[in-house]
Amino acid sequence: MAEEFSLLMSVYGGDDPGHLESAFRSVVHDQTRPPGDVVLVQDGPVPAALAEKIAGLIRESSAPTTLLRLDANVGLGLALDRGMAACAHDIVARMDADDVALPHRFEVQVPIVEAGTDLVGSSLLEFGTSLDDIVGRRVPPLDPQDIIRYARFHQPFNHPTVVYRRKAVQAAGGYHDLPLMEDYLLFAKMIEQGATVANVEEPLVFYRVGAGAYARRGGVGMVRSEWLLQRRLRDLGFTSRAQFVRNIAVRGSYRLVPEPVRKAAYRRIIARRGER
Repeated sequence: MAEEFSLLMSVYGGDDPGHLESAFRSVVHDQTRPPGDVVLVQDGPVPAALAEKIAGLIRESSAPTTLLRLDANVGLGLALDRGMAACAHDIVARMDADDVALPHRFEVQVPIVEAGTDLVGSSLLEFGTSLDDIVGRRVPPLDPQDIIRYARFHQPFNHPTVVYRRKAVQAAGGYHDLPLMEDYLLFAKMIEQGATVANVEEPLVFYRVGAGAYARRGGVGMVRSEWLLQRRLRDLGFTSRAQFVRNIAVRGSYRLVPEPVRKAAYRRIIARRGER
């Protein structure tokens, strides 16, 4: 039986008003199966132009839309955790404020969750200056066992593409504050809790690749996040001691190499996955 589902988005002061409008319209107005309600979390103060755009999108929204304003910027993980509590339905779809969803995204993914899967993602297409400027394709592992194996070393889902059961997210403890890795930690905890998982091979989201995309994946701060992530995965029993050491050595080193090297290595990994 068809279920209503909620859409969860987070926006912060650094987001572009035009990008937000494109993202919002793609998942609210343009979907062949639109959400039953929308929760938009404003993660801290935003500039006047962005605040005006948010107000206009809510005013014109074709679905009931709740704006949850946070007084201070708390980061994506905590913002999403608070937003999820405000969603009206148990099935929740994620969307980032600068990406664009294909019109049939939810028509494909929501029935998979309705049929018993707790967490489903999809492939995505990376784009640069416009949707015609496709620069890459991310194909995640597809078979549930492959997803679980892959998760011991790497994020097995494209976070902006996921749809999940709120009760499965909450059973795993929800999101935590772990910059750029809050999603990986959550999905590992969900798998450890026995959540059923899947990925769709078809790209269902256009993912915007900004100028700083590869810079954000490196640096001392990311090394710290990587250490905290791997320590949590080991404490959970999600990884073995050998996997913990391997992940710290390989993933930690990746965070410290120069940006051009990091970009080239990342592109090679994505290219290999795209050959599936």
